Amino acid sequence: MTELLSGEPTPKRLNAALRLLAKWRAQALEQVLVERSGNRVLAGPFKGMLYALPTSEGARNPRLIGCYEACLAPVIEEIVTESYDTVVDIGSAEGYYAVGLALRMPQARVIARDTDPKAQVACAELARANGVEARLEIGGAVVPSSIASLIRGRTVIICDIESGEGDLLDPVAAPDLARVDLLVEVHEGMRPGLLSLLSQRFAATHDIRLIERRIDDSGLPDWSHGLGDLDRLLLLWEWRSTPTPWLWMRRRMP
Repeated sequence: MTELLSGEPTPKRLNAALRLLAKWRAQALEQVLVERSGNRVLAGPFKGMLYALPTSEGARNPRLIGCYEACLAPVIEEIVTESYDTVVDIGSAEGYYAVGLALRMPQARVIARDTDPKAQVACAELARANGVEARLEIGGAVVPSSIASLIRGRTVIICDIESGEGDLLDPVAAPDLARVDLLVEVHEGMRPGLLSLLSQRFAATHDIRLIERRIDDSGLPDWSHGLGDLDRLLLLWEWRSTPTPWLWMRRRMP
């Protein structure tokens, strides 16, 4: 922190210092959140899910509150209602979506894939804690040539791989992508042009909806009203530093 605050207070230095202090405060608030409200998700699509483990990346608070990636809540309900045979979560981290959807979709085969071995272990732990380990298949990297092996029946793929979506989601290298629905986080800030690239690739086969990020504070517990505004904001903060819109791409029926 001393190094960050030394020298000229440029916007870059101030932003780095602010993010560091905000993360420290958010982690302190996490302890309060768990003490006051427990380790189950309080609201949102996965309300009631036991979530008593650290995140692989990003903040735990919004996941516990149930406002994590709030813009996706309507899409998650669409996915649940559609009763897919297979759900594939690529970049599954500790399994927030994979385990959550396994709980909501008991008829589905759920596949979680992540390149981080620690994330795979955490995902297995979360699955066991919620009693869905028998229906959750956990593994490592996915490449275009292996996508076909993941598809069985009506399939939806959720993809969040830190700008790797531009390399993986290529319908020329993986033609079977044309017959699945895709929910993709687009890391436009890390790799400018991804949004346009992916939209163009799937324009002929899918109906595409752009979903911008938004904040939803409706799940904040009642006791949080006694906190200051900044602390309430930090409970909702996901630690993101660049825009990450989503594309919800539904295949066109023949």
